[in-house]
Amino acid sequence: MELRRDVFQAIADPTRREIIDLLSNQSLNLNTVAGHFSITRPAISKHIKILTECGLIIVKQDGRERVCKVNAQKLKEVDKWLNRYRKFWNNKLDALGNFLEREDEHNLSKDNLI
Repeated sequence: MELRRDVFQAIADPTRREIIDLLSNQSLNLNTVAGHFSITRPAISKHIKILTECGLIIVKQDGRERVCKVNAQKLKEVDKWLNRYRKFWNNKLDALGNFLEREDEHNLSKDNLI
């Protein structure tokens, strides 16, 4: 039975997020990616496999090397999902800000009456 991986499973792990961050600026070969971490190369390979299975990174053969690059399109799935919550919290925080401003104005006008 093959597991179906998704972007959210992949980014749940801090090491995989670090790999994505590392590759966000440039494509790197597998050895270079592994060299940035203190864990074993087989562990990095497992993380790369998961990131590849869910489409977050693409690994291409370049001569004798395998080069990894980020597939930013897949990260848009996460952004789209988060955007709903971003809007929700922005609305809540705006409402709180408005309430606090009204309270300050109310307290200032009350202080001026005394």
